[in-house]
Amino acid sequence: MPDRTDPAERVIAPVPRITIQAFCETQDVAAVIESAAEDRRMQKAHLKVQMGGAAAATEAFRSAPTPNVLLIEMHGGRTNPLAQLDSLAEVCDAGTKVVVIGHVNDVLLYRDFIRRGVSEYLIAPIDPVTVIAAISDLFAEPGAEPLGRTVAVVGAKGGVGASTLAHNIAWAIARDHAVSTVIADLDVAFGTAGLNFNQDPPQGVAEALFAPERIDANFVDRLLSKCTDNLSLLAAPATLDRTNDFGEGAFDGLIDILRGMVPCIVLDVPHVWTAWSRKMVIGADEILVVAAPELASLRNARNLFDLLRQARPNDRPPRLVLNQVAMPRRPEIAAAEFAKALDVTAAAVVPFDPALFGAAANNGQMLAELQTNSRITEILSELGGAVTGRAETKKARPTLLEPILAKLARRKAS
Repeated sequence: MPDRTDPAERVIAPVPRITIQAFCETQDVAAVIESAAEDRRMQKAHLKVQMGGAAAATEAFRSAPTPNVLLIEMHGGRTNPLAQLDSLAEVCDAGTKVVVIGHVNDVLLYRDFIRRGVSEYLIAPIDPVTVIAAISDLFAEPGAEPLGRTVAVVGAKGGVGASTLAHNIAWAIARDHAVSTVIADLDVAFGTAGLNFNQDPPQGVAEALFAPERIDANFVDRLLSKCTDNLSLLAAPATLDRTNDFGEGAFDGLIDILRGMVPCIVLDVPHVWTAWSRKMVIGADEILVVAAPELASLRNARNLFDLLRQARPNDRPPRLVLNQVAMPRRPEIAAAEFAKALDVTAAAVVPFDPALFGAAANNGQMLAELQTNSRITEILSELGGAVTGRAETKKARPTLLEPILAKLARRKAS
């Protein structure tokens, strides 16, 4: 049977605009499916949950068309599931996909279901993410590449360095973890990604937003500016010639195309709260909330965490990144106390280093280009590995002096 041991660790494609009906026999399974219906990846689908199992489904569709997907719970020990499935097949439309939720872990039964045209067999107890993954997989193109992972980086308040960290994390993912990555600057009016990468591309994210009818893979590829072998930039124009009152789904087509092109997309989300920015953050696979260790950041971060936990009950919680820590002569909230107030553990604590950050910004360089082995670049590399599922950081290539230095260190120790 298909391996769904940990579907939460994989990127699950949003379920398309389809109709789904579930016929359950137990309240536990019904509750799980209802929870799945509220998930961010099920926003386009219409799902209805009813009781009665396969018998109720057969009766309901004698005089009504079947939906795109049928979820049927079956208790193998109570009735003959194969006979129930045969009866259901007599009223089921040819295009309907059937997912059976059973309570028996039996390979022979699974094979009988598949021979009868069942698309998937899930074994109870189930969880919402398993249900979503099963439905999503039904509509995946055979042999299609896995979807790219979206990482939204958002500041708890303005001026906490969220954009700078987003750019450097994207750089680290591409360089240290060898993952093809796009950094998308979504701050159309004031974006700084072009400056930070010392690039001035003639086209960028605005062209995609203001000409959505032209969006396809070739068009988006022309908008990307190459930064390194593994890193491309989708820059913002940073001009004020038009307002940016975008609709909620303004970026949807662009993000869908990017997810089919590269394994990782880092979204530099500006510190605004609009319908589209809210959707970008809630819809991301990973979320980094960047905050400074002070009270306004704590209040805003708490609001963000509360909202995101409520809106994403089946996702990993957002990750807290504390930036500009240990600024001289500034009273601060201790990192441990800050994280405790949010009921999380800080994913990263980045120390205040105005010389390094200032030089990188003024030179249009990444932090690692100025100080390859600094503690800050190590922190951001580790964070990049965490959000992409690559916990181990790729070590820098050893220099010719390293064996000599290691030998001297051993002599000194002895």
